[in-house]
Order: sequence, then C-alpha cells, then structure tokens
Amino acid sequence: MHSLSAFFVGALFGAGLIVSGMTDPSKVIGFLDIAGAWDPSLGLVMGGAVSVGLIAFRVARGRTITLLGGTMGLPAGRPVDRRLILGSLVFGIGWGLAGFCPGPALVAFGAGYDKAVVFTIAMLAGMALFELAERFLNEGTR
Repeated sequence: MHSLSAFFVGALFGAGLIVSGMTDPSKVIGFLDIAGAWDPSLGLVMGGAVSVGLIAFRVARGRTITLLGGTMGLPAGRPVDRRLILGSLVFGIGWGLAGFCPGPALVAFGAGYDKAVVFTIAMLAGMALFELAERFLNEGTR
C-alpha cells in the first residue's frame, strides 16, 4: 500500500511540475531574470507550494501516525550554518545556470529532454563526489 501511495503522490507531483512549467528551463530562467524580461508566474507557483506545505506541516504536527498508519516523523529544526549557506549558494547558482532543480530535472529527464539528461547526470556525479568528500573528511577526524 505504501509503494502504491508513493507512486500516486510522485505522479501527482510530477504532473504539477509539468502543468506549472517548472520543467521548462526558459520559464525558470525568465523568473530569475529580474533585470530583463521577468516572468513572475513561477513566484505564484512557489507561493502556492509553500502555502500547501505550511498547512500540511501544521496538520502533521498534531498527529502521531500517518494517514497510512505509519509513525509520524517530522524533520527537526537545525541552526543555519556555513554548510547550509554554501549548499544554498551552490543550489541557486546551478538552478540559475541550468534552469532546473532536482525534482523538475527528474521529470524532464523522464520525458526525454536532452538538457535534463545532462543536468541529471551532472547532479548525480556531484552527489557522489560530495559523499566521497564527506567520507574522506570524516575518516580524517577519527
């Protein structure tokens, strides 16, 4: 049951990304180009997503089990640190250069867009390099 519900939620998320235009890099870059031909429509999409998320987290905080009977596990707040700031900067630069962030890139990859294939391969390589660097740095602190 959990796999089936995960599939449907993922499909709904992917469909939402397609309908909102998040899988089109030119739409994303148009939103980020505030000095040129700025397209504010993506801000409405983000505002809607944040609103839904706020409501969902407020409801979830009052529950101890999920709708499917599992244990409710919410993320704990952590302080803003150097790693978070640097990671956010790298994410933002990549988003601005490519016009993709991970979710929309995977949807566009599944749809066969060439740019999304290149982005997804680069994203996975970056994630692998990060994991290797983390392991190397953690071994040095033992």
